[in-house]
Amino acid sequence: MPDLHPLQVKTIFHPSDFSAASEVAFAHALRLALVSRAQLRMLHVAPNSHTDWHDFPGVRETLVRWGLIQADRPRGAVAELGIDVRKVIAESDHPVRACLSYLEKHPADLIVLAVHTHEGRTGWLHRHVGEPIAKNAGLMTLYLPHGVPGFVSLQDGSVTLRNILIPITQKPRPQPAIEAVRRLVEHLPIPPGKITLLHVGPAAEAPAPRLPELPGWTWDRQNRDGDPAVEILEAARELPADLMVMTTDGPDGFLDGLRGTTSERVLREARCPILNLPAGTVLG
Repeated sequence: MPDLHPLQVKTIFHPSDFSAASEVAFAHALRLALVSRAQLRMLHVAPNSHTDWHDFPGVRETLVRWGLIQADRPRGAVAELGIDVRKVIAESDHPVRACLSYLEKHPADLIVLAVHTHEGRTGWLHRHVGEPIAKNAGLMTLYLPHGVPGFVSLQDGSVTLRNILIPITQKPRPQPAIEAVRRLVEHLPIPPGKITLLHVGPAAEAPAPRLPELPGWTWDRQNRDGDPAVEILEAARELPADLMVMTTDGPDGFLDGLRGTTSERVLREARCPILNLPAGTVLG
């Protein structure tokens, strides 16, 4: 399996509320942990001590289903794949506080998070919980919207990533998002596809980032006029995008929901996974 050490993703944090959406996010966290040979930390927050450890997704069972280990192999077979998985239950009435407290004691490089975008869903990872976890942690975060299968199959672990959308602006600069996509494309087991750079606004204001050569992959530049959130979401639907990658910063930050900003609207309505890189993210 390819190695992602240059990404410096050594620890992946995956909070789970044991919902179906969290199970999809778990598949993505596990696949990325396998590829990067990272530690995978899974946390569930419960108001009491009645949570059963068996409620956590079964790592070993999943790897057997994916054909990566044999069912009769000893428990140490998981570690032989180069990953270290730990499951933690935190007893608390405050999921955000519990997750941030855990991250303070156990730093991570990437959060993989399911987000329920509609109120009334079961589980605690709705937007008002999931978003503050990522915002306050200030970490690279992969969001899996509720009801979206994502690009990693829960059934067999296969990866489908043929259309990647990168919305770009002058600020924050798009280069970190482009670099993240390059690393994913080079190291994930996927066939060639297309990467679309989308700028919304006057064409003369579109940035001109450096584009790496990726054999078999094509770069497509698009410029649109109109409401940025509307155009980004429309482009994602038209492709259709398997993944959206955004670098975000400042008052129009990706999680600034107080003013209904572009990025928050995209997160709320997108029907594909979104990888968010806070401005200043350095991929070593």
